[in-house]
Parts: sequence; structure tokens; C-alpha cells
Amino acid sequence: MFFNSFSFAIFLPLVFILYWFITNENIRIQNILLLISSYFFYACWDYRFLFLLIFSTVLDYYSGIKIYKTENARFKKLWLWISISINLGFLGFFKYYNFFITSFLEALSGFGIHANIWTLNIILPVGISFYTFHGLSYVLDVYKNKIIPVKSFVDYSVFVSFFPLLVAGPIERATHLLPQIQKKRNFDYTKAVDGLRQILWGLFKKVVIADTCAEYTNMIFDHSEWYGGTSLLLGAVLFAIQIYGDFSGYSDIALGTARLFGMELLRNFAFPYFSRDIAEFWRRWHISLSSWFRDYLYIPLGGSKGSIWKKVRNTFIIFLVSGFWHGANWTFIAWGALHAIYFLPLLLSNKNRNHLETVASGRLLPTFKESISMISTFGLVVFAWIFFRAQSIEHAFSYIKGMFAGFLHKSFYIDTVKLISMKIGPAIILVALLFLIIEWIGREEQYALAKVGLKWPKPVRLTFYYCLVITMCIWGNNNQQFIYFQF
Repeated sequence: MFFNSFSFAIFLPLVFILYWFITNENIRIQNILLLISSYFFYACWDYRFLFLLIFSTVLDYYSGIKIYKTENARFKKLWLWISISINLGFLGFFKYYNFFITSFLEALSGFGIHANIWTLNIILPVGISFYTFHGLSYVLDVYKNKIIPVKSFVDYSVFVSFFPLLVAGPIERATHLLPQIQKKRNFDYTKAVDGLRQILWGLFKKVVIADTCAEYTNMIFDHSEWYGGTSLLLGAVLFAIQIYGDFSGYSDIALGTARLFGMELLRNFAFPYFSRDIAEFWRRWHISLSSWFRDYLYIPLGGSKGSIWKKVRNTFIIFLVSGFWHGANWTFIAWGALHAIYFLPLLLSNKNRNHLETVASGRLLPTFKESISMISTFGLVVFAWIFFRAQSIEHAFSYIKGMFAGFLHKSFYIDTVKLISMKIGPAIILVALLFLIIEWIGREEQYALAKVGLKWPKPVRLTFYYCLVITMCIWGNNNQQFIYFQF
């Protein structure tokens, strides 16, 4: 079940009505309803993998209790590693088995050895990377005495499988979400309206911005040999917009949906394309994953302390693991390595925390220096996205070669004609500009539409919202899956 599907448009109001008007705000009944709804939501994708979600939930729930109750340090560590090993074992099998086998066979063939090892036609369970990290953070926090294990299995199960965040995050922390699940929740009209507004903006970003860009991105990347430098550059920029609109749109819908049920999820995006350097970009992009790796991997390794060698090592580890988390392809590892290279000069010169505040805070427009910094950072990010989107390392290098060589050797006129033939019309450009303007105006808020239009007369404000809905109806015929479902 997708957030942008007709079935979800029926599912969400039904659960909302049952949750607030049938349960009589009884917290236990509400949590049971959320758990049943979440399992149904997941089963709509493939009910066969529901057992994997439930098994992971039982494993981490029981492991947390054993770690807390066991006084022997060796047994605490044993239970911790049982949970980590089994969880990562499942994740590794479903997500990386064929990758490792294929890479091993290619390495052997390089030495003239031709082995015959079977690969498997493995279906990747949707959301496995996200709910696995939910459970691991819980067990690790119990082990570090940051939290006491929850007694109610239902409450813990809702934490792991709460349907707004189940398949594509944000990656929640038990310290943040579990207390909200355990306390009584009362209906808040203002919070619910704010949630609907964020859902509307998330759907607009997905249906209009991301899916429209995807149409042209797929055309250019899938047939990159047909196009010149201008088209290839456009394809890379469009993919940058697509993946942001797609993933941040999903996060907006998730956060808005959770707010309808009286809960606040972790913020996942903070206008990353308005960043002035790569360090700021990573503080604003996929925040829940970046902070997860920072707290559970980077800091335990020593973080930015110690010798230069350790700083370099830890930086590459964190970015390479982040790349590998995204999928079983060398392109993701190359993407992570590129960002490590981008980040290192800032870290080694102690400039990685220069931009902690929002750009042009309290001002309408950025300075010339801020504009150049944002454009430069965006250019670096777009270049790295080519590896993320490419089908292989060879395809990425071929794409980059064509992009740069195309400006020199191919006719700009012919390339422009091809772009026109792709029907990139003025309406799409105007919608993209509207999107950019709203994002810029709302950059100091939790999401772009949080304050835009709130002081307008009610008829004008409602007309604006209806225009967003109408635009979605006009362009919303692609019904494309969210990109991060595959991760």
C-alpha cells in the first residue's frame, strides 16, 4: 500500500475514525488498533514477509529484557550480539547475498578461476533496513542503560511497526517514540490540521515534483548514449530534484500522518539543497539515518577525535557504510566514497560545523557568497547522485564522460531539439519554480508549508490548497513507487 494510492486514501480515514471515536481514547485499545493496522498495512505489500517483521520484533523485545535483567556483563554482551547478529544476518541475506556472491565470482574470474556458485532470486522485504535499525537502536540503548526495556509487547511492537514510518522511515529512537506510545493521547484539532497540511505538501512533492521529474530522468539515464551534455546535465539535476521530492515527500506524509494520531516523529529533512557545504548538507539530508550512524558507529569508533589517520578512517567508514546501507551495488559505495572525499577537507580544517544556522536566517534573500556556496554544494551533490542513479560503475563513468564531452563535441542545437521533443513544457517549469519559492520561504520551519499562507484570508488560503490538489490530479497519473522502498 503506497501513500499516494487510492487504497491508502481509504485506509487512513478509516483508521483515524476508529482510533479517535471508537476507542474512546483508551491508550491500550488505541495501541492494539495501531498494531493491527500497521500489520495490515505491511501485509498489503506481501503478507509472506510479515513473519520476518514479527520475528525481529520478538527477538529484540526479549533481548532487551534479558540484557536488562542479567547482571553478568558477559551475558549482557552475549544477548546484545545475539540480537545484532540475527538482525544483521537477515538483512545481509535478503539484501546482500547475491551482491557478495557475484562480486566473489568476478574476483575469481579475474584470476582465471571460473566457479559455479548459485545466486538466488531473493525478494527484498520492503522496509527491512528501517525496522531492523529501529530494533537495533532499542537493544543498544538498553545495553548502554539509556532506557529501561518496555514491559508491554504491544507498545514495543507499535514502536517497531508504526505504519507511517514502517517501510521508509524516519528511523526512530526508542527514547523519542516509546514514551509517546505509552502515554495517553488526546485529540488536538490544531495538531491534526497541521498534520493534514504536511501530508498535502508531501503528496505534492511526490506526485507532482518527483514523479514528473522521474519521467524525464528515466528517459535520460536509461538511454544516456542518445543524449549530449546539456541533456545529461539536466538528467542529473532532475534526479537530484526527484529523489529529494520523493523521499522528503514520503517523510512529510509520514510525519503528518503520525501527527493525526497524536505523535511526533523525528524530522528527516531540513531543506538540504540550501546547504552551504557538504557537512551542512549531511546535517539536513536523511537526518534520522545520519544521526543513527553518528551515534552507533561514528562516535564509538572515536568520531573526529584522535590522529588524522583515525579521522580519515572513521570518515570513510561512516560514508561507505551509509552508501552500502542503500543497496547491494558498487554505485552506492562509490556515492558514499565521493561524499567522504567531499567531507574530509572540512573536517581536517575544522570547518565542518561552520554553518549550524539556517541560511539567510531572518532575511528574504541570501548574500552573494551564500548563493555561490549553495550552488557549489548543490553541484557536488548532483555529481555524486549520478553514481547513485546509474545502473553500474561503468554506466556512471560513461554518463559523466558523455556529460562533459557532450558540451565539446556534440551540437548544442541538436541537443536542444531533443530536449524540446521530450515535451519539457513551461507549465512544468512554473510548477518547479513555485515549489522552489515555497521551500525557500518556509526554510526556517519544520516543513515548507508550515507557515506559508496561514495569515492569508481563509478563502485565499483554501484556494491555494485546492490549487495544489488540482495540480496533483492533473499530473498525478504516474503512480510511481517511492524510491526508498527498495532500501
